[in-house]
Amino acid sequence: MIRFIILFVELCIIYQTLGENTEVVLIFPPPTVSQSPFVIQLRTGSASSYHDTNEVVHEEETYYTPQLDYKHPQWCHALKLTNGEVSCTSPRGGYHRGSLGTRCLLSCDRGYKRLGQSSVQCMPNRRWSGSAVCRKIRCRVLPLIDNGMYSCTRGFVVDSRCDYTCYEGYQIEGDRYRMCQEEGTWSGTEPTCTDYDPPKLKCPLSRVKIAEPGKLTVMVSWERPVAKDTADRALRVLRSGPESGSDFPEGIHTIRYKVSDQARNTATCKFTVQVEVRRCPKLKPPVHGYLICSSDGNNFGAVCEYHCDSGFERSGFATRVCQLNRHWSDEAAQCVSMAIKTDVRSAGALLDQFYEKRRLLVVSTPDNANQKYRLQNIMLQKAECGLDLRHVTVIELLGTPPRAVGRIKEQRLEPEVIEGLRQALHISTAYFTMVLLDEYGVDRERFVNPTTSDELYTYAEEYLLTEEELERLEMNRNFCD
Repeated sequence: MIRFIILFVELCIIYQTLGENTEVVLIFPPPTVSQSPFVIQLRTGSASSYHDTNEVVHEEETYYTPQLDYKHPQWCHALKLTNGEVSCTSPRGGYHRGSLGTRCLLSCDRGYKRLGQSSVQCMPNRRWSGSAVCRKIRCRVLPLIDNGMYSCTRGFVVDSRCDYTCYEGYQIEGDRYRMCQEEGTWSGTEPTCTDYDPPKLKCPLSRVKIAEPGKLTVMVSWERPVAKDTADRALRVLRSGPESGSDFPEGIHTIRYKVSDQARNTATCKFTVQVEVRRCPKLKPPVHGYLICSSDGNNFGAVCEYHCDSGFERSGFATRVCQLNRHWSDEAAQCVSMAIKTDVRSAGALLDQFYEKRRLLVVSTPDNANQKYRLQNIMLQKAECGLDLRHVTVIELLGTPPRAVGRIKEQRLEPEVIEGLRQALHISTAYFTMVLLDEYGVDRERFVNPTTSDELYTYAEEYLLTEEELERLEMNRNFCD
């Protein structure tokens, strides 16, 4: 009985120490069982149970009451938590952190996550009621980004900072860095590297080329531009304008090149090719003549030849050359009336001088007092320059033998020549007559009445002049004004 009282006191002390959550059960075994008179079963909380039979069902370890020793209060081993902190409170106060009934709160350092109990208690079995470990918190591995990379200060743990950079030629869009947070997630969103830099394209320098003598074009060549881009390697360069090695005509020509990368960034460049044709002032054809020029007529190296119309002779240099200094060589030639020999003794000798060179207008009158002749003579004097432009020479046959007079301007004809012309052309001395001969001496038209200069001009242009002569006449039409 005394022993029972002592055990009961000890149990009260244990109950007070462990608190109200501890259940103390006294089990009285049958007398046949040879063991200590009492068995003590301690249960914390309400997790344990037993049956009212002789068989005891244990859900937790059953142990015998240890012998308390207040001189050595260290009941449970010292509790440590790697990468964490242990905060304990003892029912006895002070620093009795391992005494029976001590409660400890377990927490982990920043960057660590607790696995296990958040608080434990020193149990009568000299063990803690639970345990915990601090495991390092890690964020998932960041994926690589296209055309860029990242570097992290501490890998993929909490507070690690990962900075993103893009390759040359790309610019970052979005967050430039991400932080590993306590929840194990990354801050921000994944950035992208975008190509904003256009390719580099350099054109050749502009140039001026001078055409060679006698030429109007210049062959110009250059190195085709090569495009470079930090992002793309294969680039297609497009050209606008003549290609290298082409013949460039006179003037300024612009050649453009264009290139685009895969991100549609575009670069362009251009240069000019100026082709200069050195030119002399345009030569005017001589009066009663024309020019035949090589090449373009007045460019460097062109040669111009002077030619005179039928019935005119060239006076001066036959050719002139356009020089590099833009000046013509020598002096301009002139076309002067051909020297007509009037001292011949026959009409045939006279006509031969005009064959294929000049046309003839033969005017015959019985005498100078003839009214038709006098009227016609006035009109012919005004038409002299216009008839020259149309290569027509006037021969006058005045009077009848033996006082007949023949003349070409101021030059007199022999009497036998006058008679020969009238006979050859069947001209009567009895009345006024005009006969128009072409350059071959063929009688083309006869006039028995005075005719105006315009009528003579019109007839000559319609029936006698060639197309080439008409063109030259058009160029010199104002010469007689």
